[in-house]
Amino acid sequence: MTEQRIRLLIVDDHPIVRDGLRAVFEDDAAFEVAGEAGDGIEAVDRAVALGVDVVLMDLRMPRMGGVEAIRRLREKAPDIRVLVLTTFDSDSDVLPAVEAGATGYLLKDAPRDELLRAVHAANLGQAVLAPSVAQKLLGRVRTPVAPAEQLTDRELKVLTLVASGTTNREAAKQLFISEATVKTHLLHAYAKLGVRDRAAAVAEAYKRGLLG
Repeated sequence: MTEQRIRLLIVDDHPIVRDGLRAVFEDDAAFEVAGEAGDGIEAVDRAVALGVDVVLMDLRMPRMGGVEAIRRLREKAPDIRVLVLTTFDSDSDVLPAVEAGATGYLLKDAPRDELLRAVHAANLGQAVLAPSVAQKLLGRVRTPVAPAEQLTDRELKVLTLVASGTTNREAAKQLFISEATVKTHLLHAYAKLGVRDRAAAVAEAYKRGLLG
């Protein structure tokens, strides 16, 4: 009896990357490339329509990025596994992707054999992490979480507005302060939360229960 092939959806906004990945998997009888997508919106639609087993997901794409696509797939088709394949391994990329529901996280410089093994593992629901990504996640676990009191009321208000999609200018108007003061509050919040940008600050604030 022949083992059932793993059906894949390859998601990347660069056609040449998709072509390269397709060639890798079409050379192996254990896989079937069921389709491709160039952004997160296409990824969700095609993954559900094709009923694939595993989605190879890039993160930074037009229209909808990988993190939001992972989140929507988890809601619409929780049985589909998502393996992130990207060039980025910063905290602001790794943590939101894992929290959104990615089964694994690999970098595009991974050797061919490692990539094939990772897809097999992801199909079984096993977590697969690039070494640098694993180190980052371990570092987050080992780093004691600072108390919520570190953020001032004003910093928390600014962060809450940012989390809702408000721009610095809009936040300044709502809080009756200057745009420069908003930026200062955000920089202080980044430092206290141990992050470097807006997305990571919002993710960390949710993680600590500061936003809800």
